[in-house]
Amino acid sequence: MTLPFGAVWLGLFLPQLRMRVDTIVERAVAAEEAGFDSVWLMDHLAAPGALEHDTLDGWTLAPVLAARTSTIRIGHLVTADPFRHPAVLAKMAATLDVVSGGRLELGLGWGSVEDELVRFGVDAGPPARRAARLGETIEILRLMFTGEFFDYGGQHFDLRGAVGRPTPVQDRVPIHLGGAGPKLTMPLVRAHADWWNCPSYATARLAELRPLAGDAQVSVQHPVGFVAEGSDRVAVEAAATRRFGSWGGLLVGTAPELVDALTAEIECGARGFVLQFSDFGTPATVQEFMRTVAPAIRAAAA
Repeated sequence: MTLPFGAVWLGLFLPQLRMRVDTIVERAVAAEEAGFDSVWLMDHLAAPGALEHDTLDGWTLAPVLAARTSTIRIGHLVTADPFRHPAVLAKMAATLDVVSGGRLELGLGWGSVEDELVRFGVDAGPPARRAARLGETIEILRLMFTGEFFDYGGQHFDLRGAVGRPTPVQDRVPIHLGGAGPKLTMPLVRAHADWWNCPSYATARLAELRPLAGDAQVSVQHPVGFVAEGSDRVAVEAAATRRFGSWGGLLVGTAPELVDALTAEIECGARGFVLQFSDFGTPATVQEFMRTVAPAIRAAAA
C-alpha cells in the first residue's frame, strides 16, 4: 500500500473462523462501504487454540472477496511461508493481484506456530532455518513478479530457468512482514519489507522496536472492544477480554478513547492499523467506527 505523505490506512481483520462464507463476504463489503482501506484474512491449517472449529482457507477465500468488492485491498496476516514453495506462492499471489485488479497486500511470516507445523507434519526446521527460508522466498517472489526468466541458487531453494506468468497488476506488490523478534524477524523486515506489521502482543514495545524496522513503514494490529454510543461498556469489555484477553494490545474504549490510543501510536511512527473487533466486525460496528473514530485518526496523521 502506497500512501501520500501524512496519510494513514485502516484495515479490518476478519479471520475466517466461526463465521460462514456469506457472513465474511457481508462484512468485507460493509467495510469497503464504510471506508476501510483493507481487509485481512489468516493463513492456518487449523486455528491456533480453536482446533474444533472449521477454518476456511484464506487464499481460496480471498478471490471470493475480490469478486464481491471493488476498491478495498486484500491481504493475509500472515501467510505462513513453510506451507508453500515460493514459486507456488508467487503464482497464487500474482493470480490474486490480477483477479482483484491490483489490490493484493502480501503479508508473510516465517511460521512461528511450532505446534501447527508439528501437528500437520510440516518439516520446516528450527526457527533460524525458517527465518532464513523466508528471506529466500521473498527474493524468489520478487524475481517471479518480474515475468523474466531467472536462475536462483540458495541454501533452501534452487530454481533454473524459472519464470512467473502472469505478472501482478501492481508495479510492486507490497510485502508486509509480521512479528517482533529482534533476532530473526526484524532483520528480515529491515532487509525486505515494505511494511512491518507489529502484532498485538508487541504493541507496548512499538517505540523500542521501530528503529529495527529500517525503512519499512509500520502498521499495528489491535483487538478492539468498541464501546459505541449507547452500548454497555461492561458487557463490551467482558466480551473483548473473554475473546482477546491473552493476546496483548487489547483496546477497549469509546470513540474518543480509541482515538487517543491510536494517535499515540501514530506519534511512534504507525501509518496503518489492522483492527479485529470483539463482535466479529458487524456492519454496524465498522460503520460507527469509521464515522466516529477514523476521521480523527486520519486528521492526527495529517
